[in-house]
Amino acid sequence: MKIAVIGGGSWGTALAQVLAGKGYDVSLLVRQRHVAEAIAATRMNSAYLPGVRLDARIVPTTDAQAALTGAALTLFSVPCQFFRAALRDAAPLLPQGAVVVCSNKGMEVDSGKTVSQMVEEELAGMGARFAMISGPSFAAEVVRGQPTAIVMGCADPELGRELREVFSTPWFRVYSCTDVRGVELGGAFKNVIAIAAGMSDGMGFGDNARAALITRGLAEMSRLGEAMGARPGTFMGLSGMGDLVLTCTGSLSRNRQVGLRLGQGVPLERILGEMHQVAEGVKTTQAVHALGCRMGVDLPITNAMHSVMYCGRNPQGVWQELMTRELKEE
Repeated sequence: MKIAVIGGGSWGTALAQVLAGKGYDVSLLVRQRHVAEAIAATRMNSAYLPGVRLDARIVPTTDAQAALTGAALTLFSVPCQFFRAALRDAAPLLPQGAVVVCSNKGMEVDSGKTVSQMVEEELAGMGARFAMISGPSFAAEVVRGQPTAIVMGCADPELGRELREVFSTPWFRVYSCTDVRGVELGGAFKNVIAIAAGMSDGMGFGDNARAALITRGLAEMSRLGEAMGARPGTFMGLSGMGDLVLTCTGSLSRNRQVGLRLGQGVPLERILGEMHQVAEGVKTTQAVHALGCRMGVDLPITNAMHSVMYCGRNPQGVWQELMTRELKEE
């Protein structure tokens, strides 16, 4: 079976390695020719996952038609703000009823749309069968075969069962869940809270503060999810609590690193300018903040992070406001 992976960043490359390790032929579509040539020559994606030798079944290419022709499924792994454009480029090359799996965790800033909503809009009339990968999973650990468990959000339970078999290995365990909205929202929202947790650490606060942010962040995620039609229980699973804990505490979390530097007083523009990879939570904070305002959902941590990143507020002052809000029952 041939599988096309669109996006040669760390996560796309790691998932390509998982799939190739199972014996599938994997086309890895990257944007730049020199990147494709380097991967082909060295069997490494040194820009994103240095030191990891990639399976020979991974074929890097910049030719979308070559990558997608004959693929049994297409896996998108591109930053969320570029996802709609990637869908539009791929749409003419996808067959009717194409199986589309997404691993990008975020929301579109301009529209506030989730990943599945963008797929519905851009592939309308094609009968595309959609699934969403999410859960606690650093690419650097996955590509090295370290034990990982994720969830496959798919409204079609039969397709979800098929896809979890496609992706699962003895060290990469995949569960399935029919609550797509909950799975994709958990994967997106946790990045916002991870920036807050990192900011708390950057200001020198302790474990108590981080635990409070994780717990109350989960409450925010659940409130917004329920308002959007997701099941509350989904947020207690891998794409909610699991990914939230990892991203708020793990040293490999790019979103936590953004928060750390914000808490140390570094301007957001400088932080982003010095980053090699995308921290999805920066843009997702804008999208979630706007969505919460439109829907009338109380999101105090999200609103606080929005005020720091986009309104120039001081982290210390924002934290004090969070701690001195009106007292209430949990």
